[in-house]
Amino acid sequence: MRLTAYGPSGLVEKEGATVDAFRASLADPTREVTWLDVDGVGDAALLEAIGQAAGLHRLTLADIANTNQRAKVEDYGSYLYVVLRSPGKTSGNGRIVDCEQISLCLGPRFVISFQEEHKPGDCYGEVRTRLRQERAPLRSAGPDALLHALMDASIDAFFPLLEEIGERLEALEDRSAVAMGPGTIRELHDLRRELITVRRAAWPLRDATGALIREQSPLIREGTRLYLRDAYDHLVQVMDLVETSRELATGLIEMHLSLASFKLNEVMKVLTIITTVFIPLSFIAGIYGMNFDTSHPANMPETRWDYGYPIVLGMMLAIATAMMWAFWRKGWLGSRDS
Repeated sequence: MRLTAYGPSGLVEKEGATVDAFRASLADPTREVTWLDVDGVGDAALLEAIGQAAGLHRLTLADIANTNQRAKVEDYGSYLYVVLRSPGKTSGNGRIVDCEQISLCLGPRFVISFQEEHKPGDCYGEVRTRLRQERAPLRSAGPDALLHALMDASIDAFFPLLEEIGERLEALEDRSAVAMGPGTIRELHDLRRELITVRRAAWPLRDATGALIREQSPLIREGTRLYLRDAYDHLVQVMDLVETSRELATGLIEMHLSLASFKLNEVMKVLTIITTVFIPLSFIAGIYGMNFDTSHPANMPETRWDYGYPIVLGMMLAIATAMMWAFWRKGWLGSRDS
């Protein structure tokens, strides 16, 4: 747990804070806003202690522990409970792991954030940097402004992910112009799954942010609602980028299927032409390969000609050439102009 408290007396930050420190900060009148950031939600006893210190309802604690919640806003009178999903903390190779659940509790003098994953690094580094600046507007605002800053940071975390997905889609698009193999299709399906994950996280969050703007709660001042509208606009941009990327990924997959069908048709056309050419040749060779008695002139008289064998071969070559010319005239062997 990390405790950040600020007010007229200045800013206090404490790593590895305890529930007693959080309770003491709430009782200190010089600290107007107390922010408790909790990493991990697996300790039920700790959640219970935090809930007792902040006056959180047991249903809120159950929703915090259950990390499969849909983005929502609930008004409990003395505090607001906000659930959202944000791109998870990055792994060592810089790739996004997953969208994690973040629970925010807004009270008259406190904000508590519960992050699902217990890993180093999150999207709130910029918020902490702003709070460390003595003349930052966020330092002189209330806890509702801090709630907006945390929500805005969680929403803005989608943009680097979508930018990365867009770059990967552009690279796949350039690669598909040359060749598209099974590995490319597998990567496209992975990108589509990532986009679906982002969409499932951002779509309900947009509705929850809209509900928070309309919520007539004394905990949110009118000036903060204007900033929440800006966060709502950012979510609209996120959804537009998601839909654009999904359409591009779907278009690339459809193009791959079309190219595969086109290549198959080309192969089938070549095989059909070869088969068609050899049908009359096989017919002629079959007739001349029959063992008839040559004593009667109607029974294969050409077998007694001195040049019968080359004549038949020449006739077969002429038939094959005529058929290939006819195929070329019809455009089955490529463009007549080329």
